[in-house]
Amino acid sequence: MATAEEVITFTIKSLEEMNLETEGAGLETMLGPSGLDLDSLAVAEIAARLEDSYGVTFSEDELVELAIMTLGEFAGMVAQRTLHAQPEGAPG
Repeated sequence: MATAEEVITFTIKSLEEMNLETEGAGLETMLGPSGLDLDSLAVAEIAARLEDSYGVTFSEDELVELAIMTLGEFAGMVAQRTLHAQPEGAPG
């Protein structure tokens, strides 16, 4: 299980590794155009990294919805999903 704070830290670190601007990012920062301004490819990359690290999955429809979430909302959603996620390679 991951906490929302861990997900935020992971997400910001991932964005920095992708050479995207994260200065001033916080709980109320939007992921989309009025905040971090993540495009669809960046959202898909973050989702893939979270899937690999935390075992959570996102549908294509959810990927579209992420752009209208704040970083705090997104982290809370991912943290909640990790309660039910199976780590990669774990017996199902």
